[in-house]
Amino acid sequence: MSDQSINAAFPAPQGESMRALLAADRVGTLRQIAALSREYEGIVEANALVAVDDEHDPEGSSTAFERAHVAALLSQAREHLNDLDRALERLERGDYGRCEQCGEPIPTERLEVRPAAKTCVRCASESLRRRPFTG
Repeated sequence: MSDQSINAAFPAPQGESMRALLAADRVGTLRQIAALSREYEGIVEANALVAVDDEHDPEGSSTAFERAHVAALLSQAREHLNDLDRALERLERGDYGRCEQCGEPIPTERLEVRPAAKTCVRCASESLRRRPFTG
């Protein structure tokens, strides 16, 4: 690995530290995806063996909720995996640690907590404020 593959914003040891943090998060996320996939498949298989009438079966609605909940968690985990992969690509390109909106450096403390972060706290906060309330 050449020195050019590590972000200029990070000294080589810190860049390697961030790479290790991203890789560890990626491994954990892959494990989470595998576990959630097994759980989802188990729910689907269990329901396939039972004639479920969601409208009249008191367990039907909770089973549907459980299936939807696990599917949502699985979707979030897959999205996080994609975010981690994009962060690793940014690290390779040399623009990891820079806010994608304003271009300012993202503080190391933020990256240590959220290694896949692509925005600084200020831009992330502004983005949240602009979102319409859907509750």
